[in-house]
Amino acid sequence: MSSTQSPPSSADVNVLQSDGYLPQALEAHWQQVWEQSGQHRVDVKDTSRPKYYALSMFPYPSGRLHMGHVRNYTISDVIARVKRMQGHNVLHPMGWDAFGLPAENAAIERGIPAKDWTESNMATMRGQLQRLGLLVDWEREIATCRPDYYRWSQWLFLHLYNKGLAYKKEAPVNWCNDCNTVLANEQVIDGTCWRHGSPVIQKNLNQWFFKITEYADRLLDGLPNLKGWPEKVTLMQQNWINKSVGAEIDFKVVNHDATIRVFTTRPDTIFGATYMVLAPEHPLVAKLVTDAQRGAVDAYIAKTQEKSERERTFENKEKSGVALGIHCINPYTGTEIPVWIADYVLANYGTGAVMAVPAHDERDWAFAKTYDLPIERVIVAKNQDATAPLTEAMTDAGVLVNSGDFTGQTSDAAKAAIIALAEEKGFGSAKVQFRLRDWLVSRQRYWGCPIPMIYCGDCGTVPVPADQLPVKLPDAMDFKKEGGSPLSQSPEFVNTPCPQCGKPAKRETDTLDTFLCSSWYYLRYLDPKNDQQAFDPAIVKRWMPVDQYVGGVEHAILHLMYSRFFMMVLHDADLVPTGEPFANLLTQGMVLKDGSKMSKSKGNVVDPDEIFKTYGADTARFFILSDSPPQVDFDWKDTAVDGCYKFLQKVWRGITATQASIDVTLKAPAYDELTGPDRVLMQALEKATAGITHDIQNAFQFNTVISKLREAFNAITSYANETKLSETSTTNATYSWAIARFLTLLAPIAPHLTEALWEKLGGYEQSGSIHLQAWPVAHTAALTADTVTIVVQVNGKVRSKLLLPAGLSNAHLEAAALADAAVQPHVQGMPIKKVIVVPNRLVNVVVG
Repeated sequence: MSSTQSPPSSADVNVLQSDGYLPQALEAHWQQVWEQSGQHRVDVKDTSRPKYYALSMFPYPSGRLHMGHVRNYTISDVIARVKRMQGHNVLHPMGWDAFGLPAENAAIERGIPAKDWTESNMATMRGQLQRLGLLVDWEREIATCRPDYYRWSQWLFLHLYNKGLAYKKEAPVNWCNDCNTVLANEQVIDGTCWRHGSPVIQKNLNQWFFKITEYADRLLDGLPNLKGWPEKVTLMQQNWINKSVGAEIDFKVVNHDATIRVFTTRPDTIFGATYMVLAPEHPLVAKLVTDAQRGAVDAYIAKTQEKSERERTFENKEKSGVALGIHCINPYTGTEIPVWIADYVLANYGTGAVMAVPAHDERDWAFAKTYDLPIERVIVAKNQDATAPLTEAMTDAGVLVNSGDFTGQTSDAAKAAIIALAEEKGFGSAKVQFRLRDWLVSRQRYWGCPIPMIYCGDCGTVPVPADQLPVKLPDAMDFKKEGGSPLSQSPEFVNTPCPQCGKPAKRETDTLDTFLCSSWYYLRYLDPKNDQQAFDPAIVKRWMPVDQYVGGVEHAILHLMYSRFFMMVLHDADLVPTGEPFANLLTQGMVLKDGSKMSKSKGNVVDPDEIFKTYGADTARFFILSDSPPQVDFDWKDTAVDGCYKFLQKVWRGITATQASIDVTLKAPAYDELTGPDRVLMQALEKATAGITHDIQNAFQFNTVISKLREAFNAITSYANETKLSETSTTNATYSWAIARFLTLLAPIAPHLTEALWEKLGGYEQSGSIHLQAWPVAHTAALTADTVTIVVQVNGKVRSKLLLPAGLSNAHLEAAALADAAVQPHVQGMPIKKVIVVPNRLVNVVVG
């Protein structure tokens, strides 16, 4: 979708803008020129240039941009612009992660359709992004809430379903009362909702899951190959997947045909298992509990359901539980041990049952102490007395004691031998477990992608045929907030014929987790108008993976891991060329003000529109990159914004004041033929070119890029003053080259100002937009300064500056200083007490 903007009224032009630099007017003008000329459009089928895919995580259309958005999208925009100038065919798209709870809440609170609220917000934010001057092909804009996008999200769901990777089951789920919906495990942060911070409780519901655990090994094994990702992100994913190697062991229940299976990473401690603990939700609980204990067990289960997972597993919480009144048999000792339920055991981790070894596990120790259960030591440190009393759980590996035939073995040796015995006897086997659990994707909300499944009384669960997609959301809903999906309240949506038998059937009324929609959007950008398939595999095979991805580290174990999972699934189907979506990842820091995260409640929010209105978008872009490396937090300072504006104003004034001396169409002068100030100026600009290119290519250190741009323009200003260019109308070839070089280096950061000056200087007419010029390559010979500027002082006061060959001896420097015509009047007839020489920099003559 394209859009143009009208120039601002005179009232919009702030009094700060003077000396001919009117950012708002020139920015609006050039944005319109770029749009009308199609300069930002991308032909993904163009193979004449190497491809470069730069992408920032697309925003949720909340209503208005914040400065974090400005930083994020400016970073990727500068990367995209530099890569285009370096000869790449660059794709830098934009769209909207547009489904989600805020739109639904707005619909409830304001009585307007969620679609209308969302589209209005997208229009506002689109205008703000366009004012920022982004290199975006808006004809590729996507929005996850539009049927032409979520049709293919539904197709992907069906692809996973047909591959056996999507399934439905009843399970205890994370429930947020504020959201009124289920949360995935990755959306629960320390027992609270990732969005609201409210407590998350457990609830049994029939839910759809993606079998991401099928890919756990591949997700883990692929992390070392992500060389372009921050180590902290790969470590977070590694810890979340958390591979554990151990064993599954079966404990037979006494006087019952049931068997309790446990998973343990410490089979070496099994001789010390003195009781068994089941999660309160474990399906065996209802079958095994005795009549005498049923009342106490039911009450405990009800109490547990009121607790969040964090409350249940908090390390220092007081341990609680209830005995079931039955026993099971430790298969290694033959001992009958009691079976309990306790809330510190979770049904969806491991097998939901734990063999309790209180002598060697801190939680089991605390529980055993609370309920006076036996504690049997079976591991000691080397040469430790096995009869010494225990005062706390000994959790380290060591040497086995009181462990039958395994006594005396080390923990590592005993683990293998104990598992081998279980396999030989048929009551256990080696097992690998992961902390990662299957991805719960059902949501009891309206404003999300409908799940394309139908329930028929005769045919059972039936997927919607691909040619009947998309299953569309109703445009308007009467919302109620008593739980369940709002879609269940719409008979028009729910009732549908079965695709197989044609009889009346019901649609699934849950919608999909919004993270599904954002887990594949980077593929749709490549082929957004395709109405026959989600994307053309031929285009995707040329353009994937994304070369540079930019976004927040908070998505390390949500969006980033889900996207990797989707790419692996699609790679298995030979639809994409790689199982990894993002070759390089930059996680930018937050924008702070007064040392705190910007928030309305703190009253420290900076509105990007106000910055655009006062200073212009180029100042916003320049400032947001100037203070800190992009990977760290950035502290907003109003005075620094003003300083950045003044620098750009200085650039405008300095260049326009010497315009008569500039012809940017001239060829670069030969460095070897330059002398004096001309040679020094070329050295300064070539040094800046090399440094800026290095800083961009090495971790995108834009703050040092800004510093080098300032230094380069200082060199230009010094040259102009020294050669008195403002007083002449004669074209100066060296100065012309320096201005062209400087504007080219500045262009990715301040695209509007540089394009306007480029046009004023004749470059646009001669060779087109400055943004289509080649990125400069530094002249190697000029990088090693063969001349230096020596400051000459007399009694500490600067009296002259000499341009001399680098590396002269102190004696040569002293002689040159004393012979200088500007210095002689200050030293003639006076005794020289001392001459201080700083090689290649300064000579200070002390007279008296």
